[in-house]
This record gives sequence, structure tokens and C-alpha cells, in this order.
Amino acid sequence: MARILLIEDSPTDTAVLTQLLERNGHQVLSSGSAEDGIEVCRREKPDLVLMDVVLPGMNGFQATRALSRDADTKEIPVLIVSTKGMDTDKAWGLRQGAKDYIVKPPREDELIARINGLLDA
Repeated sequence: MARILLIEDSPTDTAVLTQLLERNGHQVLSSGSAEDGIEVCRREKPDLVLMDVVLPGMNGFQATRALSRDADTKEIPVLIVSTKGMDTDKAWGLRQGAKDYIVKPPREDELIARINGLLDA
């Protein structure tokens, strides 16, 4: 079981992803904005962050960059989960420090496999 921080502004996506993660044995923390998510990440030190890109205020790319450059959070892997599915979006997300990128809506088996891969790395 891992503690996973979900940074997602859509209540529907938050509910769906939380159920999926809990069904697979994970504990879920959630945040509706990048700024709040960064603070939760610093405070709670989750095992992994699932990051949306389209967020109010700071976007997920900016938040990923902030987490990957912060000494307190840089070891926490970020997996971007976004509707932005262009190759350029994926490349940019990885350049900001994300360890992986998956397009919404993710298939449960694929998302869990990617999460497990990052947790085992």
C-alpha cells in the first residue's frame, strides 16, 4: 500500500481516481489546486503524486517543476494524469520533472502498472 497524493480540481475525476486507487489498496490524499497540493506534499510526504495539468492558478506543469526542484519533495515521483495527450505535452511534462505521463481517462490496469513501476523504482 502506498500513500498517493492526487492533485486534481475535478470532483468527478477525484472521486473516480480515489475509488480506483483505494480498490487497489492505496491510501489517497487529495488536493484541488496546485498550490495547496505542493503544501500537502511538503507536509505529508506521500509515496507518489498523481498530477493533473489543467488546474486553477498554477498549472500542473509548474507544480511538477516546483516539486522536482524542492529538496524536500524532489525524491517523490510525479505521475501526470491529464487530458492533454499530445506528444509535446508529454515531453514537456517529463522535462518539468514528472517520472511518467498518462492520458485521461486511464485504464485501471495501465494506471496501476505505471504506479507500481514508479513505486518499485
